[in-house]
Amino acid sequence: MQIRPVAPSLRRFLATEAGGAALLLAATVAALAWANAWPSGYRSFWSTEAGAHVGDMRLDLTVGEWVNDGLMVVFFLVIALEIAREVSTGELRDRRTVAVPALGALAGLAVPALVFVAFTHGTGDVHGWGAVMSTDTAFLIGILALFGPRCPDQLRLFLLTLAVVDDIGAITVMAVVYTPSVHVVPLLVAAGIAVAVLVLRWLGVWQLLPYVVAGIALWFAVHASGVEPTLAGVVLGLLVPTAAPRRRQVQDVARFVRLFELETTAEREHQAELAGRAAVPVNERLQRVLHPWSGFVIVPIFALANAGVRLDGAALQDALHSRVALGIAIALVAGNLVGVFGASFVALRTGVGVLPGRVRYGHLLGGAILCGIGFTISLFVTDIAFTDEATKAQAKVGILAGSLIAALLGTAVLRFFGERSSLCSPGVEALPAALPPRPWVSPSA
Repeated sequence: MQIRPVAPSLRRFLATEAGGAALLLAATVAALAWANAWPSGYRSFWSTEAGAHVGDMRLDLTVGEWVNDGLMVVFFLVIALEIAREVSTGELRDRRTVAVPALGALAGLAVPALVFVAFTHGTGDVHGWGAVMSTDTAFLIGILALFGPRCPDQLRLFLLTLAVVDDIGAITVMAVVYTPSVHVVPLLVAAGIAVAVLVLRWLGVWQLLPYVVAGIALWFAVHASGVEPTLAGVVLGLLVPTAAPRRRQVQDVARFVRLFELETTAEREHQAELAGRAAVPVNERLQRVLHPWSGFVIVPIFALANAGVRLDGAALQDALHSRVALGIAIALVAGNLVGVFGASFVALRTGVGVLPGRVRYGHLLGGAILCGIGFTISLFVTDIAFTDEATKAQAKVGILAGSLIAALLGTAVLRFFGERSSLCSPGVEALPAALPPRPWVSPSA
């Protein structure tokens, strides 16, 4: 049975996520060491005022807020770019293949939230249910990278698809549930900027600068509106052009290269360079520039700023008796196991969708447990959802504990059951050898 390999662009995305996971883990350990060795210094550094003032305009943010509300825009932008690319021209065009991870992701959003609500029912902390709704893509892909060729690329694609749908749900929750108040005029300005980006797309503008300027303006407008400002990155990432190049654009590149060979001048070199840029979608060029910064710099800095929590005896004792901490830890592990695996199993048995080739039920079970690694966005939502510092610290202990248990248990399941048990065969056919034809692209694209 022929198994279609994943696209090179997706391989690059997975490789960056896997490499960034090591730095994310190192930053998490550093944050814990810093917060426990010098707690006052940790708190005072990230709460230091670092505002900007231009005339009467003021932007009063702390160092930690610049990380969470500023730098993390790039993280959400990269996620949105990957979503848009995979849906329009990538692996997610096959609806039957998307059906299983999408349904698993939706159940992976709902079931953990219900578990947390059950634990915190009757308290003022029940509104923190959004903290258990997202899977950390970097840690997830990083753990799968440890298995090497024993972990099929199709499993990585399946879990990446699930994580992407999961992120869409978590981002929507942040926008709808965790926005305390909205200022209408800046929100209308943000909507106007989004329309302007659509106009740029319709006009076929391929230069990056107009989209970058629009993105910065969109961030300021969304921040002023009171909506979570990182959503500006999501909106921009979903709107920038993703279309594959037309044949004429690729032919222009070859023509200008030939002219450069005949006349080696700066002008000819510049023309060939511009032709090459015009032939590659804005989405892909933005992702190529921003994804390494997001994976290797921004997300580790975010972990350094948010993962620092006291782990002394008193703090751990409080967490053990905290309904918030226990609810988060159990929701991440058990909620994702039941939700993701249960919904995916039902989708497979009813024929709604199929698993990619070489992916078996043992893989699916281990992957469902790994989806309980709810680190980055879970910490992000925790910072928004809880105002009490003690509750916030307990929630972070729950996130760390739940994510660690999910990582260890999921790895064990994949290691011992993913390939060994005859019960792992899903009994469904693999992907067809080819997807429906794509828009024309050059062999080197």
